[in-house]
Amino acid sequence: MPFTKLQFRPGLNREATSYSNEGGWYDCDKVRFRFGFPEKIGGWEKLSGTFFLGTCRALHPWSSLAGEPYLGVGTHLKYYINEGGGYNDITPIRLTTAAGDVTFAASADTLNGDVEAEDLIISLTSTAGFPQFGIIKINDEIIEYRGISGVDLTDCVRGIDGTTAAAHTSGDAVNCSTVIVSSSSSGTLDNDFVTYTGAVSLGGAATADILNQEYQVWHYVNQDEYYINLRTVATLNSITTSTGIDETYVFATAADTGNGGSSVVGAYQVNTGLDTTVSGTGWGAGLWSRGAWGSAASLIAVGASLRIWSHDNFGEDLLINVRDGGIYYWDKTNGVSTRAVELSSLAGANKTPTIAKKIMVSNADRHILAFGCDSEFDPGVQDPLLIRFSSQESLTDWETAVNNTAGELKVGTGSEIITAMETRQQILVFTNVSLHVMQYLGPPFTFGIDLISQNISIASPLAAIAVEDNVYWMGQNEFYVYGGAVQELPCSVRDYVFSNINKNQAEKITSAANTAFSEIWWFYPSVNSSECDSYVVYNYGQDLWYYGTLDRTVWVDRGVSQYQYPIAAGTDHALYYQEFGFDDGSQNPKTAISSYIESSQMSLGNGDDFAFLSRVIPDLTFRNSTSISPSVTFTVKTRNFPGGNYLQSNDDPVSKTASSPVEQYTNELYMRLRGRSFAFRIDSSETGVGWRLGTPRIEVRQDGRR
Repeated sequence: MPFTKLQFRPGLNREATSYSNEGGWYDCDKVRFRFGFPEKIGGWEKLSGTFFLGTCRALHPWSSLAGEPYLGVGTHLKYYINEGGGYNDITPIRLTTAAGDVTFAASADTLNGDVEAEDLIISLTSTAGFPQFGIIKINDEIIEYRGISGVDLTDCVRGIDGTTAAAHTSGDAVNCSTVIVSSSSSGTLDNDFVTYTGAVSLGGAATADILNQEYQVWHYVNQDEYYINLRTVATLNSITTSTGIDETYVFATAADTGNGGSSVVGAYQVNTGLDTTVSGTGWGAGLWSRGAWGSAASLIAVGASLRIWSHDNFGEDLLINVRDGGIYYWDKTNGVSTRAVELSSLAGANKTPTIAKKIMVSNADRHILAFGCDSEFDPGVQDPLLIRFSSQESLTDWETAVNNTAGELKVGTGSEIITAMETRQQILVFTNVSLHVMQYLGPPFTFGIDLISQNISIASPLAAIAVEDNVYWMGQNEFYVYGGAVQELPCSVRDYVFSNINKNQAEKITSAANTAFSEIWWFYPSVNSSECDSYVVYNYGQDLWYYGTLDRTVWVDRGVSQYQYPIAAGTDHALYYQEFGFDDGSQNPKTAISSYIESSQMSLGNGDDFAFLSRVIPDLTFRNSTSISPSVTFTVKTRNFPGGNYLQSNDDPVSKTASSPVEQYTNELYMRLRGRSFAFRIDSSETGVGWRLGTPRIEVRQDGRR
């Protein structure tokens, strides 16, 4: 019987049905195309053994003048500089109180509601659709929960009291780890961080060394009061990295009656942001307990938007910006043990912006640019369409004057600036409905801006990326490229991708470049997820599309970083080298990555007759595999009708699905299959296996039986 070469068109096509896409690929996961042939993507390896707090949505690699490598890591809770694998917390301080403005109150807590003991037995896990920590209110009783690793929360009574809820009834007094902190007009919100100094013992278990350390606020009451949970003494690094916040609680005793003394100072870090997008206004529109109990929330309220950082270098120093928040400066000469400070606090600061959506340093002309910022004439009031720029080569001179190059521009269309991207001596400025190009003109105007496209969209502030003089971005229902003019990218998986996105969390969509393979990646949250768990890839070298699943929240290319591999952040609070080996290095020992690719249906002639399949000659390479005997699974399956199920072994002794392992020296595979159409699939789920498909051949003959 004759052999037929299985030659498939490269890339996926989900815009047509499987049957009408004959000769093409229809589905895959963790597979790419190189020179037109499919292969398994590379694996990943953890960057270091330590972790950061929060969800990372910003990475920025750079080197000092002496060649020292640094990596900026911005999360919804902190901003770190990774140096040598360790995370150094440089999160800016927004407020340092005067001595005595902070007081503590630790005492026996009373179950003051009508809650009976059995009502206090609560069991939640982080997989139950709840945040990992927060509060619950039952009648008048506030109960803290921490839904981590399936922990049973029967010990939670307004904090942790060390005894079971069943031991209590309404009106009981219990010793808690909770301390009520009074700090006038501190502006503290849930999950914020504060470091205390100068405190003395409260008289019992709450000793001075326990009080004088960094804490995370677990419940905001009002602008003058919030709760913390006392914990054992630990170094700053062990609290904020390695395994996260120390959960070992200290329980106050009846002797803890003091207030910490008159010398307590609180250093409050910038308010933490959200790690999930909340839209709308009114009841429930905002992260639980971001304000007073029962208060409404607004999209423009403090802390109501997804926390995204922008950052850029001014020489070897670092500028960072909280989206819709402050602008900060970190001086490399002071070392990673010092925090970033407000730009407006620098000596000689003159009319510096205090709030912005994004900051950037223009590489060609050395101006600092602030997008969606406040005007020099109305400080503190954000204009979402205003662009300001400092005087050339200056951090601090922002006042418009005849003897400098500082100034401002106003974008003429749209309601807000979403993001900006530098490319080819131009800066692209995206609003919610238009695209503008900003160019350096020189004195006296410094910069000019022109509208180049209207009625375009961008999916999120992180959805655009510049690669090889082009800018690619994902819109709300399409993909675009700019290389001198805006063009919509034809996409063969468009409907599949955009119908699979959780539109409520689209602000999390992030773009990435993997230039070693000529790829642009977009990570997005699927319809059943609140976090990025899927991706779509545009291969600009071959003009192909493919997709898969992988939980990454941000990514920087190896060509951008000083590292040998791309670096990406996972949802497990760790960084990873990407394209590293062929395995999942998130665990030790490493685990296998499951990858597969499946073809569309194929038939003989017009599909009128049945095909009889008896043998496959594989064409596969396992180059660079570390497994001693690498293998994949070849599957051939048949259908009788385009919309019917693939036939299984119990349908007919001859017409069924055939799967066989293929090893490095497998010559041929035998089968007995019959159907009007058939499809071909490769699966891989073994450690140390990398594979690449060539042109296999299949033995097929026409079987006229109907």
